Amino acid sequence: MGESVLTAGFAPADGALACEGVSLETIAHEVGTPVFIYSAGAIRDAYTRLDRVLAPVPHRLHYSVKANSSLAVLALVHSLGAGVDIVSGGELHRARLAGLTGPDIVFSGVGKTERELREALAAGILLFNVESEGELRLLDRVAGDMRLTAPVALRVNPEVSVDTPHHYTRTGERGDKFGVPYGDALAVGRLAFTLPHTRLLGLDMHIGSQVSSVDPYRDGMLRLLELVDDLRAAGAPDLRYLDIGGGLAVTYDAEDPIDLDAYAATVLPNAAASALKLLVEPGRYLVGNAGVLLTRVLYRKEGGGREFVITDAGMNDLLRPSHYNAYHRIDSVRPRGGRTRADIVGPVCESGDFVALGREVDDVRPGDLLAIRSAGAYGFAMSSNYNSRPRAAEVMVDGDRFAVITAREQYEDLVRRETVHPTWRTA
Repeated sequence: MGESVLTAGFAPADGALACEGVSLETIAHEVGTPVFIYSAGAIRDAYTRLDRVLAPVPHRLHYSVKANSSLAVLALVHSLGAGVDIVSGGELHRARLAGLTGPDIVFSGVGKTERELREALAAGILLFNVESEGELRLLDRVAGDMRLTAPVALRVNPEVSVDTPHHYTRTGERGDKFGVPYGDALAVGRLAFTLPHTRLLGLDMHIGSQVSSVDPYRDGMLRLLELVDDLRAAGAPDLRYLDIGGGLAVTYDAEDPIDLDAYAATVLPNAAASALKLLVEPGRYLVGNAGVLLTRVLYRKEGGGREFVITDAGMNDLLRPSHYNAYHRIDSVRPRGGRTRADIVGPVCESGDFVALGREVDDVRPGDLLAIRSAGAYGFAMSSNYNSRPRAAEVMVDGDRFAVITAREQYEDLVRRETVHPTWRTA
């Protein structure tokens, strides 16, 4: 069992699980369930560990907003010194509300719209991680219309082999939709520094998510370094940044997290050889183990030879088990001592609504609380209103204090933008 799951801000105290100095039972009583709970201390610790191993080279961490885009989380990582990596205009809006400014922001994503390009140019962001020749040409036109010069880092698909728990999370292999194919990268890079309204400042890659081996980072960086040399030989005048993405693995059960010392031993020499500033985009690594989803048991029942534990959190709250077949460890907040094997399921009207199948857990009863571990990344951010279920609250704990950082949705929120009587138009 991975140590980071056990030590990332959550531990028993007085017979019940607590986040730092606050009992989860207290939060459930005050805020209700389901609720996502984040340890500020665990986020700080993860940031500090990664920042420290990269200290020998000029670098900056740009937190990947898609992992957890809550404003309080963005403000916390920014206070530690991080910039952000965004993938939409909505994330740009969130980042700016959280206090980040243009130079703090890099913009990734394979399908940026013209509106998003204009908004990011107006914000003065640090880099557009451009993923195709078509995007580059559109960015050049839009920047010209605005009488600006767009700062570009070319996102290259290094076409390296990546082993992740699910193929949906691999983004740097040949044939993936992300980035410029490696064989086309030199030509697109040359175009980027010759177009009148773009300026090529760097190269970027992102190989995947939940990557535990350092080999793909080494292989990908070597391919980027070859391209750096080729672009310099072709006359690229302003290369400044080498962005190697994120994807660092955390622990959900018994798998290995990324070995930061091995990661640094791989990354640092190559970053130094490039003579460029290193950008790294951690998302899950900073927040994944720092959060739990707290849920209350509603019912126990048997059927067809199976035991079911039915909770008030469903797949609309935590999609990962259904979408990725992902494992999340489940702990009873106040263990009863006995054990049972059961399917842990939610109230959503889908057979795919489960957190765990055939899992050995504490012998819980209705009213008991369960903590679904490692839910700080891609939990609330992927949640929905499916079955017209209001989204959960979010809470942050810092030492012996806690605060609601996202209020629980109410029924009125579900229909706020709808109308029973539409205003009809004719063509």
